[in-house]
Amino acid sequence: MPPTPLSLPEVEVLARTAHATQTDKAGRPYTEHLQAVAHGVRARGGDAEQIAAAWLHDAVEDDALTEEWLAEAPLTPRTKAIVLALTKRPGEPPEAYAARILATPGALLVKQSDLAHNANPSRLAVLDEPTRTRLTKKYAHMRNLLGLPDEPAAEEVT
Repeated sequence: MPPTPLSLPEVEVLARTAHATQTDKAGRPYTEHLQAVAHGVRARGGDAEQIAAAWLHDAVEDDALTEEWLAEAPLTPRTKAIVLALTKRPGEPPEAYAARILATPGALLVKQSDLAHNANPSRLAVLDEPTRTRLTKKYAHMRNLLGLPDEPAAEEVT
């Protein structure tokens, strides 16, 4: 019998610990982004598995945790699948990344929350103009590939 999956507070502690030394492009603690994405998933009606995936959505991609760890982790198969769907592969075209997200039940809601926080105007405002322009185009392209609205919802940075 598989072990009991980690609770949401346990997943949060794990994610905060794994990303403890990382900062975002603006120099803010990276855990603020994870918290905002998890809150966004909850606000959009996401379930516990999606909220857990939100906390861990960048862990493998950012080398905070390994794919091997994820495979053995006490998480539900759906949470693991969402995390893997949201993990960009080196050199992967955006179209392939978007197709994997769309093919994975529950992943789109987590990515929608991730994009909304990434594209938050107040978050982008602290970046230099070339970076802000590049990221704005990148996020709009991904929203388009995923069939999400063109304009992201403004969310508080928490």
